[in-house]
Amino acid sequence: MTLAARGVVATHRPFPVVFIMSLLAVLGIGAIGGGLAMIFGVGGESMMPDEYLEALPLVDNWVVPGLVLLIVFGFGSLILLYGVWRRPRWSWLGWLERATGHHWSWFGTILLGVGHMIWITLELVSIPLSILMPIFGAVGLALALLPFLTSVKEYLAT
Repeated sequence: MTLAARGVVATHRPFPVVFIMSLLAVLGIGAIGGGLAMIFGVGGESMMPDEYLEALPLVDNWVVPGLVLLIVFGFGSLILLYGVWRRPRWSWLGWLERATGHHWSWFGTILLGVGHMIWITLELVSIPLSILMPIFGAVGLALALLPFLTSVKEYLAT
């Protein structure tokens, strides 16, 4: 069955939307890999030494941060990627679309970007600097700001 037969209007995705989708894919895949590595101890002590845990409040092993990374930033990014790509209508998120005037993935992307910047900030104050921190901090910043571009807002308008 074609998209038109299913009532789906095919529209051109502006470059910023494609860029957001790319960032969500990179973040999602990276966070799933990193989360699983933290949960199951892949990479051993060299990847995430237990001494870093001393600087983290309320955490005494890598399972909880690994679960946050896996679920929120891994699966969350991939769900948002699907939302931006396909723009499905989920009735239980209708209130959010009515409140924002945009598809739920628009607000979700902003929220994920802000959350990721907070995550990276916590990493920066808790563990030694890694080259990945500024890179993924920039990804979070981009995800928080790009949805405000006119072309993205128009593409994800309800």
